[in-house]
Amino acid sequence: MKRIDCFIPAADLNQVANTLSHLQPLDIIRNIFLLATDRQTDFSSTGLPVIYTDNLNSSDTVAAIARAASADYSLIYTKYTGLVPGYFSLERFARIGDDSGAGMLYSDHFQIIDGQRRRMPLIMYQEGALRDDFNFGSVLFYRTSCLKKAVEESKAQYPYAGMYNLRLTVSRMAELVHINEILYTEVETDTRKSGQKLFDYVDPKNRAVQIDMEKACSAHLKAIGAYLEPVFTPVSFDREAFDYEATIMIPVFNRERTIEEAVLSALSQKTTFRYNVIVVNHHSSDNTVSIVNKYTSDPKLILITPERRDLFVGGLWNTAAHHPQCGRFIVQLDSDDVYSGPDTLQKIVDAFYEQQCAMVVGTYRITDFRMETIPPGVIDHREWTPDNGRNNALRINGLGAPRAFYTPILREVLLPNTNYGEDYALGLYFSRKYQIGRIYDVLYCCRRWEGNSDAALEVEKTNTNNLYKDRIRTWEVQARKQLR
Repeated sequence: MKRIDCFIPAADLNQVANTLSHLQPLDIIRNIFLLATDRQTDFSSTGLPVIYTDNLNSSDTVAAIARAASADYSLIYTKYTGLVPGYFSLERFARIGDDSGAGMLYSDHFQIIDGQRRRMPLIMYQEGALRDDFNFGSVLFYRTSCLKKAVEESKAQYPYAGMYNLRLTVSRMAELVHINEILYTEVETDTRKSGQKLFDYVDPKNRAVQIDMEKACSAHLKAIGAYLEPVFTPVSFDREAFDYEATIMIPVFNRERTIEEAVLSALSQKTTFRYNVIVVNHHSSDNTVSIVNKYTSDPKLILITPERRDLFVGGLWNTAAHHPQCGRFIVQLDSDDVYSGPDTLQKIVDAFYEQQCAMVVGTYRITDFRMETIPPGVIDHREWTPDNGRNNALRINGLGAPRAFYTPILREVLLPNTNYGEDYALGLYFSRKYQIGRIYDVLYCCRRWEGNSDAALEVEKTNTNNLYKDRIRTWEVQARKQLR
């Protein structure tokens, strides 16, 4: 019956006492180990062995856990707040582990937030679920033999990405199984809205962590045959004749509060070439169209309202790309954002020719509705390195802004007709074959306000979005394997 070793983060005796009170009486547990980063704290009164480490997420910590583990399964708890296992829930983990042969299991659970209990449903892991912020919950239930084998196979040292590398390595050995049952209760202290969490992975203060994560992800892609060397298909910019060198594309639905500023930002660009602005309206029911119509006397502005009513953002992009007046390059401007200055479009088009690329990714500044900078400020997406950006793109959840594409290739590829992830899917495909150009000047102001579509999502909607992007990554991984 003693089938599980538990590894519990411990900051002090008071913090860990509640969790221990729920774990120690359980017959299925063989050993409990405390994971501590402060060597000055005395845990001797618990009578439990202590593993001291500088970073709970390092490969050194993972290796220490592997050395200590001796039971069939190793439960790694990842939070300092209290853990309450459900009634016979650890037996359930072990049973499903036995039946499925899983390398690691994780489950739905309850979260206590501000004293209120809520369900936390999770999503299924798949091959493309490579992002390091995949939500497994706080209980990671590893098959100990897989954990030990993963440590034996992993020779690289990861000061921050040890836990991330562990699950990637185990995923190559056996399935990571999602148990869609409520098996424990945890206390959640991160109560930020979804829009505030969105940019954690590009926060400059986390740069060293992100570099370590990129290293682990690239090693995994090499192991599964999906890594791409920095060899790119050449781009010829004279494939077709165009009346306009560039088109600024603005998809819009019910943005009467912001569309005017977006249109004015687009029309005020100063360039050495001809450009136009295509606004594709998805049957707005507010004053959006009347606001745009104020500027249709400008010959640069084209307003389209497609007859179809089944189009999402991706479909609106495809509509603009196939318009006969679409330019050689098509450039993003969302209906609630603005360019940082009148030279943005010129810089983007220049980058296509200077860097011989099929897609350009710029740098943006996050602002509030009043255009005042808010944390984390400038987002430059420096993971888009010439050598490894195309591989690291499979780990991250966004590609930067503004994005621009060479129109003939865009017309061949097409965007998925969705309201979420359509640009990410497109960027992954472009990066599979072509070099991605980078501009590190701030070109774009990305406004975060209460009207943003991702500002305050419920967990079910967040899960739907994440599941779709993981699916996009899975298809891309599968496609890249075929290039071998």
